[in-house]
Amino acid sequence: MNRPAPAQAPAAESRRPRLASAPTPYLRLLTATQFAFNIGFYAVLPYLATHLGSGLGMAGWLVGLVLGLRTFSQQGLFVVGGALTDRYGPRPVVLAGCALRIAGFGWLAVAGSTATVIAAVLLIGFAAALFSPAVESEAAREAVRHERDTGTPRAHVLALVSAAGQAGAFIGPLLGSLLLLLGGGFRAACLAGAAVFVGVLAGHARLMPRADPVRGREQAADSVRERDDAQAQAPDAITRTAQPARSPWRAVFANRAFLLLCLAYSSYLVAYNQLYLSLPVEVERATGSEAALGWLFALSSLLVVVAQLPLTRWSAHRITPRTALVTGLVVVAAGFAAVPLAPAGPGGLLPGATLVVLLTLGQMLLVPAARGLVPDLVDDRQLGLATGALSSVSGIAVLGGSAATGALLDAPAPVRWAALAAVPLAGAVLAFTLPAGRGGKDRRTRAVAG
Repeated sequence: MNRPAPAQAPAAESRRPRLASAPTPYLRLLTATQFAFNIGFYAVLPYLATHLGSGLGMAGWLVGLVLGLRTFSQQGLFVVGGALTDRYGPRPVVLAGCALRIAGFGWLAVAGSTATVIAAVLLIGFAAALFSPAVESEAAREAVRHERDTGTPRAHVLALVSAAGQAGAFIGPLLGSLLLLLGGGFRAACLAGAAVFVGVLAGHARLMPRADPVRGREQAADSVRERDDAQAQAPDAITRTAQPARSPWRAVFANRAFLLLCLAYSSYLVAYNQLYLSLPVEVERATGSEAALGWLFALSSLLVVVAQLPLTRWSAHRITPRTALVTGLVVVAAGFAAVPLAPAGPGGLLPGATLVVLLTLGQMLLVPAARGLVPDLVDDRQLGLATGALSSVSGIAVLGGSAATGALLDAPAPVRWAALAAVPLAGAVLAFTLPAGRGGKDRRTRAVAG
């Protein structure tokens, strides 16, 4: 990968401020996509656990299982969406995912039995398993291209997309809370989420390109290089032809470093899922209701909107992606460990707010770093599959962990929060064995950073 010479570093640095204000048209569409996705999604999800428990009378372990099934059907099946994106391109996969999300929200609005709720939740999750890896893999490609062309760390582009998504996650819970306060109930939140995705589907059917010209040029260049390499190695042609080509699935899942990254990232997603399981229980225990839950989600999203880009700019130039990943997981663990130690504070919300703040800070460090490591560990032709696999392995872990953490809801608080803190700590140990990745100390632009 080309890196700017020291003499060119100031020019690259001068271009950085324009990244967020004047992105490429394709990046502008990707960031708007994440923004809209999260408005519709977070108008519903923070209130699902209460609807299942109080509204439908499900037991705690069953609520945890349903939430785990939703995460599994989304994250666990990302690999399907990633493979389809590699095969057909992002446009049809995104459009199909939006259509399924509309149907899923509509179904959840009227579902009244355990079976129908589970079916609707699985449909909602699978919809995201289609459109999210398509958008994330395209964002990773755009980030690598921008890094190659300007010398700007790819984490900046990924952080921009993440911040846009969190801006949507800030608005979504407030929209859901407003509908609940107005007496619309959970059904109104579901229908509002479906309406948002109707708009997303219409907009992307019109605006999303049928083919990405940048990606097409890169694939053409790869084909030329492969042809030149084949001609240069003609004496070995018979031997190489006799060996079957390695399948993309085997290339990804036999990659030890990539699998370690998946396991480390899984520990984060298991922890993050507690925002929908353990946090509502903590808020209700502290205040007697979940009315403040939407505001805590808004706090998390607002923190990302304000701090994601500055924090990523700092970490991209001063620490390696591996260090950012390890540090982020340790901060997440500290958030869980702090809950039983924090005083109640105003309104009894200080323990929950401490968890939200530390988990969000850890997320801001580790998510761009983890996604930025993927292009370093896999071939570009398997980037969609690998992006999906990163979330799929995590989804399987969440499916196994959600029922267990749901059962912990009745355990003494110190035991429950200590067990939850141990999960991201184990992920930090795994992450420490990964390659350092590009960025931080590997960059000659560090001398002129920030």
